[in-house]
Amino acid sequence: MPDGFKIIPEYLSPAAQADLVETLRGIAAEAPFYRPVMPGNGQPFSVEMTNAGPLGWVSDRSGYRYQSTHPSTGTAWPSIPAGILAAWDELTGYPAAPECCLINLYRGEKARMGLHRDADEEVFDAPVLSFSLGDSATFRLGGASRRGPTKAVTLHSGTVLVMGGESRMAYHGISKVFSGTSRLLNGGGRLNLTLRRVTKPKP
Repeated sequence: MPDGFKIIPEYLSPAAQADLVETLRGIAAEAPFYRPVMPGNGQPFSVEMTNAGPLGWVSDRSGYRYQSTHPSTGTAWPSIPAGILAAWDELTGYPAAPECCLINLYRGEKARMGLHRDADEEVFDAPVLSFSLGDSATFRLGGASRRGPTKAVTLHSGTVLVMGGESRMAYHGISKVFSGTSRLLNGGGRLNLTLRRVTKPKP
């Protein structure tokens, strides 16, 4: 695995997972899940998304970007949960708080995330922190090229990934979700939370 890549299985206990899901229900009530589309061709994503934090990552026909409001409701995103912020401090050691908590909802056999890298931020020295909740999934991690080889890792509910150092700009994605492997979410499925620092911290 690239330098700076860490997998922490069972970082969240079953009780902590249930508490976080309940918190996310409140976030989704304020900022409903929506299905973004690809830039240019307008093809819908296979996952639904929402955000928490000062900035949210969005995608539409005009491109990828961060913005302070929900694209459907026009309201500000809810705050990032305190427990997730504490995990950021503990696991990344980065001196500034994350500004975006992207929340992806995977439901159905076709839900996946193609190989990509998080490159819409102003800073890349801050790690990306990722939380898995619900159904298990196959995470693929590559390198600096989208066409390069990848390694597969199965992520179970409660697992946390840290992508820092060399792995910060590595291509990665979700190639398969194993439906029915968890009962954590009502109606099944998988939630993924990705914490990112977007702007340069002030000196």
